[in-house]
Amino acid sequence: MIPAGHGSAVRVGVTPWGSSAPARDADWMTQVAGHAETADQLGFESFWIPESHFQRSRACPAPLLLLAAAAARTRSLRLGTSSYLLPIRDPLRVAEDVAVLDQLSGGRVTLGLGRGFRAELFRAFRIPRAEKRDRFRESLDIMRRAWRGEPIARSGHEPDSRPLYLSPLPAQRPHPPIWVAAFGPKALAQVGGLGLPYLASPVETLERLRENHRRHREALPDGVDAARLAVPVIRTVFITRNPARAAQIRHGLEQQAQLASRRLGQGFADLERARADDWALVGEPDEILERIQRYRSEIGLTHLICGLRAPGTSEAEIESTLHELAEIAERIASAGFG
Repeated sequence: MIPAGHGSAVRVGVTPWGSSAPARDADWMTQVAGHAETADQLGFESFWIPESHFQRSRACPAPLLLLAAAAARTRSLRLGTSSYLLPIRDPLRVAEDVAVLDQLSGGRVTLGLGRGFRAELFRAFRIPRAEKRDRFRESLDIMRRAWRGEPIARSGHEPDSRPLYLSPLPAQRPHPPIWVAAFGPKALAQVGGLGLPYLASPVETLERLRENHRRHREALPDGVDAARLAVPVIRTVFITRNPARAAQIRHGLEQQAQLASRRLGQGFADLERARADDWALVGEPDEILERIQRYRSEIGLTHLICGLRAPGTSEAEIESTLHELAEIAERIASAGFG
């Protein structure tokens, strides 16, 4: 059942798309800003950039910088990070950068945070992997206090040294919405204990999402109403009226998931046997709308973040999916449900 308080329509956002990356990194970054502009024109609610490091193509180690370029080319689109890795960063620098982006965009930032899990990432940044959850909690506490306008340090060691304050503060007060990506019981318990929304990944089945949201709700502090928290989910989306093509895409997604489950380890073992329809949205427009309604009814979905790069898709198919999805989002908004 939809939790009480989740009465508004599901809001639909997108991540950067394109079936192939341009040869030059600069061209890809310009392309991403153009995608944000297109998403704004098509009426999507939000645009999301994931963080990635040390990849040969489409690496995005500084998503806030790309979102600043997107902010300059958009008017109403919300701008989000789908997993900004907090443990590898200085929290005051993050607080400053987020505040500047929020001011620049006129208060359109949603900050999706993550802890990271790849061992090579922590080795590269010389951060002990075992400390990631403690660093995450401590950094988030520092950032929130700074955004509230509390003193963050003193100007010197003398007793009469003046306190220092973050400036500028975010346009949204006390700060932009914060969502936290989580995978596994410990991460879900931490997110719930912080009283923050849980941002679900693209590869968790609906069955697992039901269990994860149960764990998340159980960990919420007293006084935090689960019905007032956002319920965002990232899904791969491919829209077609051709059943044979839909079957091909599902097969490609299932092969991709099997490879990912072997690479990522035991926590992703259920992907090995999952059907694509358990964690992706593939099919005709009415079928996609029906599936969104199912997520709404079963986990209280409030925000759907759509990735459009299914394996084997062409530029023309991605473009078609984008426009079909925009029409679905408009139908959801006009009907007042999701």
